[in-house]
Amino acid sequence: MGQVHLIKLCVGVESVEELMDYETHRGPTYPVHTRQTPKRAAELLDGGSLYWVIKGVILCRREIVDIESFEAADSPTGLPLCHIHVSSKPIFTEAMPRRPFQGWRYLLSKDAPRDIRDPRDAGDLPPDMVAALKEAGAW
Repeated sequence: MGQVHLIKLCVGVESVEELMDYETHRGPTYPVHTRQTPKRAAELLDGGSLYWVIKGVILCRREIVDIESFEAADSPTGLPLCHIHVSSKPIFTEAMPRRPFQGWRYLLSKDAPRDIRDPRDAGDLPPDMVAALKEAGAW
């Protein structure tokens, strides 16, 4: 079996830029809150990433650096809680459409989009491609 990752909807965010603006003040890592603790946590901590779906498209990922579980008695909400700590450094990916789902899902490397260079560094990209990426919300 290949490397295991997670995929999660980025609810309320319109673009990668908006996500990055939100994350700029969070430090080198930050927790993503979820109710369920992944049963494959050890595999996720062995090089796994959290892929963000923004407006129906995977556009970036964050490396998973820690997974912290709280029993209901220890949780501030009184419900079971999991913090998936991810790097705040974005790794941009090829755009890959995804249908809506609740919570998170496992994603195998063979099914994950490939990494691309930071699209904000347009470099030698043709202007029409830069415009199309911006229009698609990729950056």
